[in-house]
Amino acid sequence: MNLPNKITLFRICLIPVFLVFALGLPFGVGQEFFGKFGSYIAAAIFIVAAISDAVDGHLARKHNQITNFGKFMDPIADKILVLSAMLVLVGQGVFSVVGVIIIIAREFVVSAVRMMAVSSDGKVIGAGMSGKVKTVFQMLAVIFALLRDFPFSFVFKSFHMYDILFWLSVILTIYSGLEYVVRNVKYLRG
Repeated sequence: MNLPNKITLFRICLIPVFLVFALGLPFGVGQEFFGKFGSYIAAAIFIVAAISDAVDGHLARKHNQITNFGKFMDPIADKILVLSAMLVLVGQGVFSVVGVIIIIAREFVVSAVRMMAVSSDGKVIGAGMSGKVKTVFQMLAVIFALLRDFPFSFVFKSFHMYDILFWLSVILTIYSGLEYVVRNVKYLRG
């Protein structure tokens, strides 16, 4: 268990903490206790988790500590984090349920291809560049949406930047999913 893998596990541990502040205590009950500040704290936690994603990947490459665990768990940690936040934002009426369903469907397809690759030849397929760019846009959309009511923040309120980022992330999600399937079609042929 190297440092990048520990950072990945740390990101997973941040998810319930994020949910407490995003939804209230217990989840969905008592949200008025935190009010808008809960969303700001949730945004800060999400930003720490997003930064940890960049840090663990950088450290793994820099110190040649890329492991199958990391290749497998890092994208799963990202998916759980991003999808948890997006589902919170769907529940708040901020994100489109259709867009989030597209994102979830892509993740199921990519996960299925990964499982087929592992079962056929033991290969763990890492995320491609388009998948990484997609994740960055998804994370930015979530951050902007969580901070949409932040006082004195023209950037977060203007033009509903979170909507633009969200729909760009949906487009990138579709593209990266198609690219992933095409690149790994040999595993789908059995």
